[in-house]
Amino acid sequence: MPDVLRPSKWLHFNSRLLAAATLAGLLSLSVCAQQAAPPKPVIVQPGAPGQPTRELPSTTRATLPPGSPADVQFMQGMIMHHAQAVEMTALIDSHTENKNLRSLGARISRSQSDEIKFMKRWLTARGQSTEHDMSGMKGHDMPGMDMSKHEMLMPGMLTAKQMEALRNAKGQEFDRLFLRGMIQHHTGALTMVKDLFDTAGAGQDAELFNFTTEVDSGQRAEIRIMQTMLGEKP
Repeated sequence: MPDVLRPSKWLHFNSRLLAAATLAGLLSLSVCAQQAAPPKPVIVQPGAPGQPTRELPSTTRATLPPGSPADVQFMQGMIMHHAQAVEMTALIDSHTENKNLRSLGARISRSQSDEIKFMKRWLTARGQSTEHDMSGMKGHDMPGMDMSKHEMLMPGMLTAKQMEALRNAKGQEFDRLFLRGMIQHHTGALTMVKDLFDTAGAGQDAELFNFTTEVDSGQRAEIRIMQTMLGEKP
């Protein structure tokens, strides 16, 4: 029998071929693994004017800058402020058949509920309570300041008496009280935004700045809508 056909040499040839194929496969996997490995992130901290930048460890984590106490108080107070607006809109379905008012109420309820969630996330991310401390509040000369129970409300918020009147009203009377009450409420929110930006060092946080800008423009637009519904000149 020719050598090329001998079983022993055939098996030896196959084993060498298999070993070569295995080695090639392992080398290929090694190259692919090296190519697939993502590069380590590089974090560079800019230096002060005239100073070089420096590379930080890859474990470095970003931290939020310290917020202004006025920012925190604003967010805490606005949560309470928005909560009353949502409470007012919850009365609409059972107190009036006015389709325009129902549509407006749904819009206010949806937007302010979403904003409450945002404000709570903002405060929680900064390790702050979502509850407002009323003890340090300054007084405001506008409707919504109810001191009968030694409790000061946020600017524009309806008093307990006003809320009771709204709950007891029906139909057109409810529509009128709701619209006037919500105009008062929105005007108070605008006052809160103005007071925030009148406070030195406040309102510099980018998220808060964008939020308050949207609150200001959105509530001004809704005030004009409500004035039109009341037949008043905006």
